[in-house]
Order: sequence, then structure tokens, then C-alpha cells
Amino acid sequence: MASTASSLRQAGRVRVVTFVDFLSCFGGAEHLALLIATRLDPVRFESILCVSRWPLTGPWKGDPSAPPAMELLEGSPARFLPLARRRKVDVGAVARLERFLRRERVDVLHTHKFGSNVWGTIAGRIARVPVILAHEHTWSYEGQPLRRFLDRELIARGADRFIAVSREDQRRMIEIEGIDPERTLFIPNGVLSSRPPSGHDVREELGISPDATVIGAVGVLRAQKALDVLLRAIPLLSEWPDARVLIVGDGPERTSLERLAKELGVADVVDFAGHRSDIPDVLSALDVAVSCSDFEGSPLAVMEYMDAQLPIVATAVGGVPDLIESGVHGRLVPARDPAALAAGIGEMLREPERASAMGARARERRRSEFDIATLVGRLEALYLELLSDSPR
Repeated sequence: MASTASSLRQAGRVRVVTFVDFLSCFGGAEHLALLIATRLDPVRFESILCVSRWPLTGPWKGDPSAPPAMELLEGSPARFLPLARRRKVDVGAVARLERFLRRERVDVLHTHKFGSNVWGTIAGRIARVPVILAHEHTWSYEGQPLRRFLDRELIARGADRFIAVSREDQRRMIEIEGIDPERTLFIPNGVLSSRPPSGHDVREELGISPDATVIGAVGVLRAQKALDVLLRAIPLLSEWPDARVLIVGDGPERTSLERLAKELGVADVVDFAGHRSDIPDVLSALDVAVSCSDFEGSPLAVMEYMDAQLPIVATAVGGVPDLIESGVHGRLVPARDPAALAAGIGEMLREPERASAMGARARERRRSEFDIATLVGRLEALYLELLSDSPR
């Protein structure tokens, strides 16, 4: 017998709320949530992007990538729901979400990252949303016993599925957090195909010689990214005295990284370029791309490196081995090992033809296996499957 939710789906479009803390074109989870919400099939789905930390009125004065993100959202069929959450525990914001879910008779609530997973699961259950999905975009799974408890006892029990972006994250959910395996689901991330470079010469802009060796890393400058390891690897690259390191992005670790570069005596060869919107141009300026994180889920930056056909050296953590087979699509090295990172970079620079072939295979794999259209298609099928099985 068809459920009420299934009957509603047959009568019209499925109403889906994608729930995330911030609106941004930078940062993996936030960008991915934006891409999902704006690319659901408008014939079958009515999409609403709910952003908890966005004012109810007035302009946003935070992340510089928020305006282009809003421009992308406004150019899509998706609706926008801000909640004006001001603190970690904001009952008013959660109540606004619950009332919206109930009033609009939302069919699917898809939450992203820990805070939204917690509050979304609570609001969704109170509002009796037929299908609730929680999406974890990775963390270390170490320490923070309260977080592990809430993942296991609140989010995993309250959501119909707890999505992991890598097999390693799914394993840690089950083995470290004690979550029922039947509640978890692995769905790999996907990205858009990169825009072609505009032709702007980033090297010339930054005063880098056209003949210099340029090693780069793109991402939010937070502790997880372990960019201190890249800085410590620079003195070990003495075979390339002209080498420059380009670090693109901003975040809480920038000041400490700049200080460390001075302490190591490498500040004159490191460019902290800050947040940039011309990532295709940045990537075209690199000889080798690096991801040296302590832990990862399914990093979008690595997928962008793959799409740019760059030689990649990355730490073998989290879901990175799901993306890159070492020696085939790039080189994987142990985490927290500057010597191993330098050796991997050196291998790419000494064998440019082999490195180029790895980059070509990486691009082919990214486009065939890790595309945003593939991810959205998997999610659309999951929404419909769970909705048809829902008794609510």
C-alpha cells in the first residue's frame, strides 16, 4: 500500500530541504550542499536551501565567496531559507526550521556537517519529516566523546541514513563511534568540471618567473590541512633552488603558518595568496599540487587537482585513496612526514612525462567517477527510494 509520503510524491514534486550552516563557494561541505540544492531535477523535485547562519534581512558580511554563492543560488530553481542562527544553541532558529518543515510539508530533509546534522535531525523529527538524511563530511573521530555520543545516539538514530563521503569515514563511524552499519551509507563526492583558465597569468601577477618550479596547495587554512608539513618539506627540495610554494585560501591557521615560514627561513619562497575566485588560473600556474592533510573525507580540492590534470602528491588519509591510486593517478605518502612529502614532490619533478601521464589518468577518473551530476543522481534515487518506504 502506498504511504502518505509516496502519494504526495505522485501528486507533485518532492519537496527537499538541503540544510547547512553557511552559504559559500569555498569550503567542501558548504559548496557541495549548494551544488546539490541548485542541481536537483526541477521537474521531480522542489529544492530549498536552508542556511542557518544567514541573517533574515540585510547583506551578509562574512565569507567573501558568499555573494557569488548567492548569485548561483538566485540563478537556479532553488528557494532560499535563512535562519539567522547566532550561536551554537539557538532555540529560536531551530524552531523557525521546524515550523517551516511542518508548514511546507517537506518530504526530505538533507543536512550537512555536525551542527546542522544535530539541529536538523531534532527539528525534522519534531516536524515528522518523512525522510531525514544526515551527511558527514569528515572529522578525525578522535577525542570529543560528546560528539561521538551525539553522532551515535541522536543523529544516526534520528536520521534514515547517515552518509559518509569515504569508505574510511564509514568504517570509523561503525568501529569507533559504534553506529549501526545499517544506518550508514557511503556516497562519494563529486565536483563540477573545472572552468577553463581565463588566460590571466597568476605567475606574472605574483612575480614568479615563468621558468620557476611552482608547488601549490588550495584550501581553507585550518589545522586539519597540516600545511606546516608542506612548509617543513621546502628545505628538503634543495635540488630545485628556484622552487616557489603557492598556498591559496584563508583561515584560522594563516598567521601561524606565516610565522612558521619565517622561522624555517622559507618565507621568501612561499606566497600566501589568500582567498581567490580564479582557481582554474591558479591551478594552471602549478607544476605539482599537494594535499598534506592529517585527515580527510573526500576532498574536493584533490578532485579539482585531478580535473586540472595536475601531478598530485597527497597524504594517504581518509577517502584520498578512494580517489588516487598511488603511482597511477598521483603519489600517496604518509601523513605528518615532511621527508616523504618532499620525496613525492621530487619524484613528480624529476619524471615530468610520468607525472603528466598520472595527471591525465587522474582527470579521466575524476570525470568518469566523481562528477557532481553522478552524485546528484545518486541522491535523487536515494530520496525517492527512502520516501517510497517511509511509513510517515
